[in-house]
Amino acid sequence: MMPDVKQIIDSILQRDQDTVQVLLDSYNTQYADCFFYNTDKQERKKQRRLEEFKRNKVRDHAPDSDSDTDSDNDEPDLLLRQRLAAVLLCFISGQLQPAVLRVCLHTLRILSRDRRGLGPMVTDCALFTLAYLGGIRSPQEAEVAEDDSDRTHSHINRGTLSGCEEAVTSVQVAGAVTSNGSVHHCYEWKGAGDHVVLTRGKKDTREESSEEEDKEEDGELCKKEALKVLCNVIYNSPRAQERASTLRLLEGLWGSLKQGIWTREANCGQFCKLRLLFLLTALRPELRLQLQQEHGVSVLTEALEQCLAVKWGEGYEVLSDSTSPPISKEVSQEVIEILKTLFNIAHMCNRQEPDEEDAAVFRHLAAVLRHCLLISCDGEDTREELQGHTVNIMSALPLMCLDVLLPVNVDQASHKWEGVNMDCVHTLLLFMDRRLHKGQRLKEKLTPVLNLLTESSRVHRQTRHYLRQKILPPLRDVATRPEQDNTLRGQLVRLMTHVDTDVKHCAAELLFVLCKENVSRFVKYTGYGNAAGLLAARGLLNGRSNSGDNQYSSDSDSDTEEYREAKSRINLVTGRVELEQPDPMEGMTEEEKEEEARYLISMINRLSQEQIIQPMGVTAEGRLAPLWGQMRGSTLEEEEDEEEDLDPMSNGRKDKQME
Repeated sequence: MMPDVKQIIDSILQRDQDTVQVLLDSYNTQYADCFFYNTDKQERKKQRRLEEFKRNKVRDHAPDSDSDTDSDNDEPDLLLRQRLAAVLLCFISGQLQPAVLRVCLHTLRILSRDRRGLGPMVTDCALFTLAYLGGIRSPQEAEVAEDDSDRTHSHINRGTLSGCEEAVTSVQVAGAVTSNGSVHHCYEWKGAGDHVVLTRGKKDTREESSEEEDKEEDGELCKKEALKVLCNVIYNSPRAQERASTLRLLEGLWGSLKQGIWTREANCGQFCKLRLLFLLTALRPELRLQLQQEHGVSVLTEALEQCLAVKWGEGYEVLSDSTSPPISKEVSQEVIEILKTLFNIAHMCNRQEPDEEDAAVFRHLAAVLRHCLLISCDGEDTREELQGHTVNIMSALPLMCLDVLLPVNVDQASHKWEGVNMDCVHTLLLFMDRRLHKGQRLKEKLTPVLNLLTESSRVHRQTRHYLRQKILPPLRDVATRPEQDNTLRGQLVRLMTHVDTDVKHCAAELLFVLCKENVSRFVKYTGYGNAAGLLAARGLLNGRSNSGDNQYSSDSDSDTEEYREAKSRINLVTGRVELEQPDPMEGMTEEEKEEEARYLISMINRLSQEQIIQPMGVTAEGRLAPLWGQMRGSTLEEEEDEEEDLDPMSNGRKDKQME
């Protein structure tokens, strides 16, 4: 039987905790995996807007999201859920039994999934209440919470539904207008109707079973539930994000996290606090700057060390133990949240030259990140995600601080090159290979590792030599086009003609650097057709060497016997030995050849005049330029010469002929 929301509200107003617990337990069971969203209604509204757009040829109003809150507020179920959220927020501000408080917070967490009904949850009082229950104390809490709490309790003491309706009305308008957001990516929509059944997402892997929950302290469970509600509200409501920044919730959260790090106390709510810290820094740029000024990089690096139980060797070397078990999913998820927050504040320093103190901090972080790349996790997907976030931060760190990735102990290395430990570089190479094979969201998933390997190869000679042996080994197969090869080289060459400009540029840049930015070598491995895009962008279409060649060492590019034998027969455009084609003009007379040439020129001119194609030529600077301008200049000169010949006053050829 579906719980009656009005009955729940009446029980809350009567402060009957036992009845409230029973009713909310039933309500939570009913909607534990549901998201309140009338998909049928939304589809009808979308179709109606599309028809109006086609009819009027203009869109008077474009909503920010799939929901249009100004028309959704007349939904009776939505109004009831908003009222339920309002009275629950009043209810939890009083003295409740731990079990009752937990079930109330669980209900609020379910309600906070619906961005349309967040109005009662985005007030200062609600944010303060949730933060307080989550173990976060804000500097402004004492100033604001007391007045709001007295006003809130006055509604509860009225003991009528109308009093709570007044409380809802005071916040509903602001919440309805400003709480536009997107559905949390932890859930997928399935089905249709008044609510949508959800499937567990990867972020829910940390959800504890009911038996494990019973073993934890009720107080800690309530803190976790409150933090989860706060995370949902912050994520879904721009208004809540702005108020959280103004109310300085970050300061209380940061203080709580630092206290747990410095005391090294096991805190089951640490993950939720880290998630909230990530959301605040991701959604509010000023909070990223604030956390950076609060030495966020060094503190979060210490948190990483604590989660991974890091043991240090000499210098910036983290000792690894191959016999240690994989880290658990709980620990790996905390590490991932720390890495995401670190990226939020570290990427701001990417373009800056760090001073000596900051460089030491970033080198310390880079050494820990190297350890993150090499450790094993409980689950391959978890390890892939952890490595992805690690690569993101590495690509955001100042390049000069990544030198700590190579000079580590070589004795225990699985992969060596020129006396250098290449375990980290090899792991990055395997990571790139996996992302290439998946072929999904390449700009987001692949470009960070491509950029990281490119910049590392540009400044680290051993890294470039190792990657070149793995990606561009000595060329033997000269019968296959580079883009048709199944090796790493072939996969990267295929990306050089990708529709996404960033992906295309990153793939070409990596191969170009591995060729030491030598044009002829680059064309040799990729084919001129694939290389033309990068060469045109750099002004190297005329084949001249790049001025950046002198920054590389002078190692030679040795050709294989197979390549030397077929070199004269390789088509430079396709990069392979082509089959001999019959001469299309064989058997034609000279007059027929001239006629065919004139016909071809006529077709090109027609296509050019109709702007279907634009003939291009290579300038002296090695860049592409429209050929029409050059041809037009030549034509004008010829016309001027002809005019001079026809002018009787000139000393040209006509006068000589007349003589």
